Amino acid sequence: MSRFVLLIFLIITPLKLLAAAELSAVNPQVKLETEKGDIVIELFPKKAPVSVDNFIKHVNNFHYDGLIFHRVIKGFMIQTGGFTFDFTPRESERPRIVNEASNGLKNARGTVAMARMSDPDSAQAQFFINHSSNGFLNSKGDSVGYAVFGKVISGMDTVDEIAAVPTGGFSMYQDVPIEPIRILSAHLLNPDVWVKSQDPEPAVAVFERPIPLR
Repeated sequence: MSRFVLLIFLIITPLKLLAAAELSAVNPQVKLETEKGDIVIELFPKKAPVSVDNFIKHVNNFHYDGLIFHRVIKGFMIQTGGFTFDFTPRESERPRIVNEASNGLKNARGTVAMARMSDPDSAQAQFFINHSSNGFLNSKGDSVGYAVFGKVISGMDTVDEIAAVPTGGFSMYQDVPIEPIRILSAHLLNPDVWVKSQDPEPAVAVFERPIPLR
């Protein structure tokens, strides 16, 4: 082997190894096809493993297909994951998950976070996309924030369009788009890079023993 060929080999080989390493480090990506356009979300399993696993399992179970963005506030966020066009709830079949808001990811514009109730560990399927940077949603001191687990990498124009639609009240709900905006489908673009976690076995029912009659 000539010195020139050897030199080329020594240069190319590390580049190939680097490219392979970068390819193996690609994060899962989910595409939301909505009535306003497509939104592609990159997920961060190293930072938010529980939230990402939970989200992908909802995607793979078609939970989000046909649901609407039921809460939209321009300059704040757009939220989905819980209701059909007529506000029929679609309950999650998965358990509530632990809050991962202390993972270092911030609620910046375009990031995706789990929605929850006042209990920090109450998130299930609903999530929101930050339309602006919302620092007050981050963990601070004893205040537990909202767990960011992904970021929009394509389709922020769609997010902007959804955020700009007219909204109003519907029954007990506020900030509801006047015209429903559905997620037509949600699917994982690169399933080969995702390694799902094993769900725990359902707990065995425990019953109190009846007190014998005397």
